[in-house]
Amino acid sequence: MRRLICAGNWKMHKTASEAAAFVDAFLPVAQAVPDHVEIVLCPPFTALAAVSPKLKAGRVHLGEQDVHWENSGAFTGAVSAPMLREYGVHYVLVGHSERREYFGDTDLTVRLKTAAALGAGLTPIVAVGDTLELRDAGKTLQHVTLQTRAALEGLSEAGLERVVTYVLEAQERKGRDGAP
Repeated sequence: MRRLICAGNWKMHKTASEAAAFVDAFLPVAQAVPDHVEIVLCPPFTALAAVSPKLKAGRVHLGEQDVHWENSGAFTGAVSAPMLREYGVHYVLVGHSERREYFGDTDLTVRLKTAAALGAGLTPIVAVGDTLELRDAGKTLQHVTLQTRAALEGLSEAGLERVVTYVLEAQERKGRDGAP
């Protein structure tokens, strides 16, 4: 049976203290979620230290919003999979539409990030999606299929079984708060 995952991507919201207070309030509510639903919270990197101890050994898992494909190196501002593991991160978002649109993530970097996450024992949540232009042109399925194949190319069967995919439709992005 497919596992159900409910993941909350906090984007660039909540300071470390706000994130800790949110988790304190959220954990009792999360207990009402059925056991077959896995809950993942993806705060900003700056809040991992505040949130991680609150989620250890609980039913809510810690995720992160991005990862670099290298384990170390001169990549200012980037965060590696081993760094995330030290914080107790289990999941990492890869290929989110905002990373593709505003930070230049490509199919190749999504593939590299997916492989890096798997190599470090993290579960990648690979996001694929369309744009309004593609949707209007009737090319959503073709585009999403190409993105998915590119992200998963070369992965072992065991790796493929650990990947979570998420399709973000253009309609969901329409009217986002803070979108340029």
